[in-house]
Amino acid sequence: MKKALKIIGKIVLGIIALILIGIIIISIRFNRISSKNMKLAGPEAPVLEENGFSFRDLNKNGGLDVYEDSRQELNKRIENIISQMTVEEKAGMLFHSSIAMNKDGTLLEKPKLNDIFSLISPANSTLLLKKLMNHFNVYIVADPGNMAAWYNRVQKLAEQTRLGIPVTISSDPRHAFSSGAANFASDYFSKWCEPIGFGAIGDSTFVARFGDIARQEYLAVGIRTALHPMADLATEPRWGRVSGTFGSDALLSKKLIAAYINGFQGDSIGPESVTCMTKHFPGGGPQKDGWDAHFAYGQDQFYPGDNFNYHQIPFEGAFAANTGQIMPYYGVPLGQTSEDVAFSYNKEVITGLLRNKYGFDGVVCTDWGIVTDHKILGIFEMKARSYGVFDLTEEERFIKALDAGVDQFGGEAEPEMITKLVKDGRIEESRLDVSVRRLLRDKFRLGLFDNPYVDEEKAEQIVGKKEFKQLGELSQRKAIVLLKNGDPSSGKPLPLGNNIKLYVENIDIETAAGYGTVTDNPEEADFAILRLATPYTGGLGKGILERFFHQGDLDFKGEEKAHILDIAGKVPTIIDIYLERPAVIPEITKHCKALITNFGASDEAVLDVIFGKFNPTGKLPFELPSSMEAVKNQNEDVPYDSKNPLFPFGFGLTFDDE
Repeated sequence: MKKALKIIGKIVLGIIALILIGIIIISIRFNRISSKNMKLAGPEAPVLEENGFSFRDLNKNGGLDVYEDSRQELNKRIENIISQMTVEEKAGMLFHSSIAMNKDGTLLEKPKLNDIFSLISPANSTLLLKKLMNHFNVYIVADPGNMAAWYNRVQKLAEQTRLGIPVTISSDPRHAFSSGAANFASDYFSKWCEPIGFGAIGDSTFVARFGDIARQEYLAVGIRTALHPMADLATEPRWGRVSGTFGSDALLSKKLIAAYINGFQGDSIGPESVTCMTKHFPGGGPQKDGWDAHFAYGQDQFYPGDNFNYHQIPFEGAFAANTGQIMPYYGVPLGQTSEDVAFSYNKEVITGLLRNKYGFDGVVCTDWGIVTDHKILGIFEMKARSYGVFDLTEEERFIKALDAGVDQFGGEAEPEMITKLVKDGRIEESRLDVSVRRLLRDKFRLGLFDNPYVDEEKAEQIVGKKEFKQLGELSQRKAIVLLKNGDPSSGKPLPLGNNIKLYVENIDIETAAGYGTVTDNPEEADFAILRLATPYTGGLGKGILERFFHQGDLDFKGEEKAHILDIAGKVPTIIDIYLERPAVIPEITKHCKALITNFGASDEAVLDVIFGKFNPTGKLPFELPSSMEAVKNQNEDVPYDSKNPLFPFGFGLTFDDE
């Protein structure tokens, strides 16, 4: 036994040694890359004055170019800089990949083991100086002051490129209380309910207020493009991204989408705006059997109810609000166009539907990783989501997407490939100009060419401001839906009174102690309060990314279900369930005394409702099915169509209801 342990110990030490050696080699390699990249940097852009007008001399030629002159008409500025751009510079603009930062606000020039996204993203200098890219999304971020400092350093590095084209930083949602797929909640920003919670609130004015607050917090740290909202519809309850939608009703979603975008962009895009990349055109919700299109087994979008057009209605709200950008989804719209290829490769969808029917002339950026396979340090590979075009080479995929009408490639960093295609005569440079014009237009409208920098001290004051946090906490409470409050024979248990004994699960004990006396024995309690979440069974594969997507069945099973019903049989039980997707809970509903649902809420928010400090007013933004059989028999593309739902769309009680 001792010999075996010694052998195991040696193996473990050997593995650790190999990892450390690998880290040293990677660090040396990236240090060399960084040093080489920095030699490509030119001088910073001086501030000059001409006839009493101050400007940034971005191309360092000592004179005032039209594109440097904020007094000039927008299109003149765009055409002037395009006339000076090389093919390489134009190609760099067509890519929108991730970028990472050091927690102390310095540029990230080598990967960090505690930041997986730094393993995916090249060094900051590689992206800006070598690849000439200037659109990036951020995942893991520093505190507000250090993020603002990093952002300013990135813009200073961008100044040192030949034409000084500024950087546009984007982000997925950061304000929801709960983290999930494509949602990066942090401790710094104010915490609000999930977008699906805004569907439960149903108040467009309140949604616009959220958008304005999120805009201010984004702006303070340099985030200028929101990779949201999601205009998709939650017509398929098993889909793993329901929480990012505003629900299953197209007209409600249309109204809230318009308000959301107005909050971020204002009446028109300007220096105080954050432009919205609304997704996922023409609607990413009707996934066959609920499987998400991030994974090959979920590539099919299914329309058994012939309801393809219904999913475009929320985007009409986005177009009315002049959304700056649009992102198509990964999926293949089975039977809706002449070829079954993914949306970003589908000319009938991008040019025919989006450009021609809806007249959209803004930026179209693909969802992340549709062209090339990605490796992390040469070990872990993520296959490209090139659904319907796997037989094409990577070069042919770029050509097909550009021909479809796409402007930019999300999650890709291959400008060299586009440059080669132009120089080989397979793509006309004039085609690049069409997309570059749209991308430059947003940079100019956002004021990035004139002053891209932020106030680092002010960032710390604005992000997470007390007023913003209070409104976020209010949203968590307003979104809570009361579904059951006793029955005719026992009366209404809610709101609970004072001086009662509580048994709680999945609630912080100290927090619960502020509302009653907490016991660890349910049989001694006056009431039990259980916080639950919609169940999930996972995807069909075992990839790392799948852990972030809660998919599959919606019902409680086995020991978990038995435990819940056991507690409910011993003590009057209040159930709170986080509905990141619709849950199937007929037996739990029957045996509990009261049932509330939340869409991202703290323990305090939930307990405030239970104890009557806040009267619930939320309404279900989707129906709750009565069984998994009903879920399987409903149509993926049709809203609220399951048989005999447990609770219908729009249901919600208050304490004042008789």
